[in-house]
Amino acid sequence: MIETTRRRFLGGAAALGGAALLPLEASAAQAAQRPAFHLGLVTYMIGARMDLPALIRLCEQTGLEGLELRSTHKHGVEPTLDAAGRARVRQLFARTRVRLVGLGSACEFHSPERAVVEKNIALTKAFVDLAADVGAWGVKVRPNGLPSGVPEEKTLTQIADALKRCGDYAERKKVVLFVECHGRGTSEPRRMARIMELCAHPQVCLCWNCNSVDIDRKSGSIRKNFELCQKWIRHAHIHDLYAGYPYREFFSLLKSISFGGYTMIEAPATNDPVRVLRYYRALWETMAV
Repeated sequence: MIETTRRRFLGGAAALGGAALLPLEASAAQAAQRPAFHLGLVTYMIGARMDLPALIRLCEQTGLEGLELRSTHKHGVEPTLDAAGRARVRQLFARTRVRLVGLGSACEFHSPERAVVEKNIALTKAFVDLAADVGAWGVKVRPNGLPSGVPEEKTLTQIADALKRCGDYAERKKVVLFVECHGRGTSEPRRMARIMELCAHPQVCLCWNCNSVDIDRKSGSIRKNFELCQKWIRHAHIHDLYAGYPYREFFSLLKSISFGGYTMIEAPATNDPVRVLRYYRALWETMAV
């Protein structure tokens, strides 16, 4: 695992003018101005090797408010889980203030092979059933690239049509599908916006992924690309806060659309997750307020 160190996070705090080390009075003032949106954790890297009780304790210890459980990792919240296992998951979250925000599937719909797309649609529906049973708000799906030799509009339409079908199923189960801005070419905001325009389903929304492709090369701003997608953004993944992406602008833009969802940490793994996530939360609070 990649070791994310205390020194690295302190360096980020210093780059922000020592914001993570503000006096207690300033921290209290900031707490009174907390944004409407929330901070949670994607278990893609940090948390991948933890079971579910340990993940919940980690969030409680670090002040994180939600979890997005990535498929295939140790916590084992998968469509293969039996009825008793699903009930246990629901009970664990009923005992904590930490919310089960989402299930992170790897379902994708861009393949030129129809059988592959149908298999992913069926698996998405299985994740939706699981989400309904365990009490999760939504299921993550994604595009994962533009196949060579296939017209772009055909692929984007195919993805949108699959999302419509899955959205119809999710609506019956009262579960949301959030589509991660993901994949070579497909992660570009203009293409994600086109997918959402073609899909036009109330139960299907976007997960903004804070990709480098969002950033205008001349201005360094994400505003133009954000505004292309803003009416569909209901979820977000965030990465290293101290470099590489204009997070202050991003959080300001979230406030401008009255975003009340979750910004989910997707950061490198660490052998000391409690310490790292406490530093991360301190940086997030100074930037999001």
